[in-house]
Amino acid sequence: MRLVLILAFSLWAASDAGTGSSSAGPAAASATGKVLPTTQLKLPGPARIGMDYLAYDPQADQVWVPASNTGTTVVIDAATRKIHTVEGFLTVTKDNRTSGPTSVTLGEAFAYVGNRADSSICPVEKKTLKLGSCVKLDSTPDGVAYVATTQEVWVTAPRDNSLRIVEARGGHLAAKGKVPLEGEPEGYAVDPRRGIFFTNLRDKDVALAIDVRTHKVSASYPLNCGKAGPRGLSIDLDKQLLFVACTDHAATLALRSGGKLVSEAATGDGVDNPDYLPSRQLLYLASGKTAALQVLRVADDGGLTQIASAPTATGGRVVVVDRRGTAFVADSAGGQLVVVEPP
Repeated sequence: MRLVLILAFSLWAASDAGTGSSSAGPAAASATGKVLPTTQLKLPGPARIGMDYLAYDPQADQVWVPASNTGTTVVIDAATRKIHTVEGFLTVTKDNRTSGPTSVTLGEAFAYVGNRADSSICPVEKKTLKLGSCVKLDSTPDGVAYVATTQEVWVTAPRDNSLRIVEARGGHLAAKGKVPLEGEPEGYAVDPRRGIFFTNLRDKDVALAIDVRTHKVSASYPLNCGKAGPRGLSIDLDKQLLFVACTDHAATLALRSGGKLVSEAATGDGVDNPDYLPSRQLLYLASGKTAALQVLRVADDGGLTQIASAPTATGGRVVVVDRRGTAFVADSAGGQLVVVEPP
């Protein structure tokens, strides 16, 4: 019988938990750590601002925030917290809900923003923050990921069980193709060295590895996320560890061992997109239902150990991390980011 020891903790106090592993199951995660200080960074616009996929640009040291209902993308200097805005994105209001840009990915000189209002992908020059000409897709974009290997943007389209591929040579975009899948893609990670795109199928509880040149699924990894399915992904390229955010826990897959599940750690309910800081081997996950951020240390073998937590905001389920280890958690209801100091 496989032994899986799940980390148990609360926001304000961490109790000691057993650790261990077996040859047949994932290693346990242990509970230690402290509560990190936070501040709030209000974004320009109304009291409530819809946010989903955020991104961090290490070259410019900037956090990019598509602010859906405002029709803008906010760009924040991570060191000074100075705010800039990119305007001109279409919004659509239906049933008293306004939708617009919701996802962003960073290329070499351009950012690429996905807009659910008109199913478009739009380039933004990073240096000037100038919005370029958009390309419309035939399916609503969810997540977007720049693939440097092929100079493309890969788009998850869960509404029709597929990925869309957009040629992205600088600011020129062109719809290029479609990768049909046998489920709903949710979350992504890219390995540009090996030319692999990873995504989860949230309704199948599996992760997929897809060759970016042939568009063929090269591997399928069963997960342990349960009925709610998996959400976001992150990756350690050097150690070849794939981190999966389930709705209530994190998991590590060892890609060099065929995607073996090697560790799990509880997070609290309502997790969506995680982020990983490879320089410090730290994995960050925000729980929207418990209003808390969890910071996990990742061992060389993929083992997960909680080292810190922080109070955030109800509904805050998306986090992005800068090179210092500062975390930015989306608080849509408050129209702000909760900024968590590094552990």
